Amino acid sequence: MSELRRAVLLVLLPLLLASVYGEGKTQQQAVTYDGRSVIINGSRELLFSGSVHYPRSTPAMWPDIIRRSKEGGLNLIQTYVFWNIHEPVEGKFNFEGNYDLVKFIKLIGQEGLWVTLRIGPYIEAEWNLGGFPYWLKGVTNITFRSYNEPFLHHMKKYAEKIINLMKEHKLFADQGGPIIMAQIENEYNNVQEAYRESGHKYVKWAAELAVNLHSGIPWLMCKQRDAPDTVISTCNGRQCGDTFPGPNGPNKPSLWTENWTAQYRVYGDPPSQRAAEDLAFAVARFFAKNGTLNNYYMYHGGTNFGRTSSSFVTSRYYDEAPLDEFGLKREPKFGHLRDLHRALRLSKKALLKGTPRVQKINEDLEVVAQHSSRNFVISTRAKAGKWEMYKEKVPTAHELERKSKSPEELYDLNKDTTDYAWYSTSITFDKRDLPMRSDISPILQVASLGHALLAFVNGEYVGFGHGSNVEKSHVFKKLIKLKPGANHITLLAMTVGLPNSGAYMEKRFAGPRAITIQGLMAGTLDITRNYWGQQVGVAGEKMQLYTEEGSKKAQWTELNGTPTPVTWYKTYFDAPEGDNPVALRMTSMAKGMVWINGQSIGRYWVSYLSPLGKPTQEEYHVPRSFLKPTNNLMVVFEETGGDPRKIEILVVNRDTICSVVTEYHPPHVRSFDLKDNKLRSNMNPIKGAHLACPDRKTIEKVEFVSFGEADGACGAFIAGKCDSKKAHKLVEKECLGKTECTIPFDRKVLQEPGNDPCPDIEKSLAVQVKCGVGGSKSDA
Repeated sequence: MSELRRAVLLVLLPLLLASVYGEGKTQQQAVTYDGRSVIINGSRELLFSGSVHYPRSTPAMWPDIIRRSKEGGLNLIQTYVFWNIHEPVEGKFNFEGNYDLVKFIKLIGQEGLWVTLRIGPYIEAEWNLGGFPYWLKGVTNITFRSYNEPFLHHMKKYAEKIINLMKEHKLFADQGGPIIMAQIENEYNNVQEAYRESGHKYVKWAAELAVNLHSGIPWLMCKQRDAPDTVISTCNGRQCGDTFPGPNGPNKPSLWTENWTAQYRVYGDPPSQRAAEDLAFAVARFFAKNGTLNNYYMYHGGTNFGRTSSSFVTSRYYDEAPLDEFGLKREPKFGHLRDLHRALRLSKKALLKGTPRVQKINEDLEVVAQHSSRNFVISTRAKAGKWEMYKEKVPTAHELERKSKSPEELYDLNKDTTDYAWYSTSITFDKRDLPMRSDISPILQVASLGHALLAFVNGEYVGFGHGSNVEKSHVFKKLIKLKPGANHITLLAMTVGLPNSGAYMEKRFAGPRAITIQGLMAGTLDITRNYWGQQVGVAGEKMQLYTEEGSKKAQWTELNGTPTPVTWYKTYFDAPEGDNPVALRMTSMAKGMVWINGQSIGRYWVSYLSPLGKPTQEEYHVPRSFLKPTNNLMVVFEETGGDPRKIEILVVNRDTICSVVTEYHPPHVRSFDLKDNKLRSNMNPIKGAHLACPDRKTIEKVEFVSFGEADGACGAFIAGKCDSKKAHKLVEKECLGKTECTIPFDRKVLQEPGNDPCPDIEKSLAVQVKCGVGGSKSDA
């Protein structure tokens, strides 16, 4: 061997060994794309993604949520980065606890999944102020989301902070990490025209900023028709296979960054639903029409803890996702989509390299997926102890230090430090000023820009009024009692989250703007400019009554008699039995906030009924990680008057499982597999109702069986006219005591010979069983 060749070999050998063995380092991944797909390490990929937001659950929940996402067939997790939780005060950052973004991304990578990081800075997401920290609103001459120097300055600083943090921990794919894509801005086309030329310049600037910050992965802009060449425009919606014209360039792939699995809810809304079949069909259609990535928004919605939700949004977020608020599998949505992902993977070669065409197989094509029903069970162990109360003092104007001629605007008064602000004024009446007739009373009218308020006259509660998500403004009108001499008019104004969408978000207003007293002998008296005292927050917040230490600062009394408005309540309870999720049923309350061991589980509002006559949300999630084994402190601040003695502590399960299969069902997706790059059929697939208990529990009870024409849904089946006792006995035989079972769909097995009351109809087999913890027989 020549000296030159030996020298070259000596130089290359360490590099070759490093590439083979990685020298103990994580392998770097090259992520590129073209007009057909995203390409990772030279391989074209079908990406099945789901949105999971780290601050909407807890670090203790993250591993199970990520593991179940993978079990559901996902290979990619998408999350926003929430500026206002990470930098609540300018220059002071928080990446701990629920906000530990790095830990969350590393856990995803450890499960072998990829990440799409949507850094914002605007995220919408039904999140307070769309993710912007409130201090940003106070920057001189700032205009959010426009080519405005103060905004560009702070956006760049924030984006650099996040990207550098990711680089520091080597989380980008080209560093060996799981982040394969990132997104800048969010649905900017919705507001772009409001900013005119400044909007167009801002889009170009934002794209340039993103690519300059890190060019090793693709960058996205969702719903951005004029996205610059350096970033990929994507689709958001429910039917992107039909509505998306494609990205704005021939060399960009078709990506669906938000496929809404249902809809978030605001207080006053009825339930939100989206059928698993509709969702699955939309996904299949998108991939069949050149799609390469579908992201479910949300795959796990979680909980808006504390005061993080935007205006009127419930604390429960996208509960109808494949993983519900508690991280439990919502069937059939979870299983239906899991089977769809398997089917699409089996078709990967055809989808990425074939020519699309449509073939109609059957009008009633379905996939057999297990169903489940969620159960809220009153805990046998966690019983609330004695309830005690502390009533807020209703202040008068002279007791409030902050004075102004008219009531100050509510957002800027509170600066997002609390939901509450007191306003009070005093006015003196002569007896002759008041109505002389007994059938006429003065009326207090408050025109408010939102969101809600309580009124008191001379310390007595008058009433409560509120707006809605659609119309935050409202007019409060109530009869009041006035007396000769000094009268004190006091309002407790409140917000229910800050706005999260629309143009010029820095120019929004709330709170009382015009206050009058009608029905006086001299007519209507405008007291708007009567000089008002104001106070940010209520006293209990300042004392931190929701903490163990803070609760010692107040004189609590035992709760007896009728509950009152603006009152704090506290009790202690032991952690519920088992390890199932925990919730509180708050239907005996009205509106307020709840803390467990000092941690807020969010706002509740059960007095705001939907058109169905029911609260939008009745149960409120208490993460297990918030609890101690015993002596847990529960503190409730009730605004309008509810009875805490009837609050129920619940454990949550999805142990009621069901299966419905019909004679016209096609074979299950597991009837096929891929071997040697060829699709093949498994021999003799069993058509039947398959049931599998969650978490290796066993089937302890058969609750419903029908072989005929049952109606209804899991947890609420209705028996039809046709049925079979033999089918019920067969289900008990095949399933009781097992973790899973399959009941063959065969008339000869399910129906007594010669005893079929409906021989000429197409039959359905509907089965509902209850799972529990106990010994199991061998699985079917």
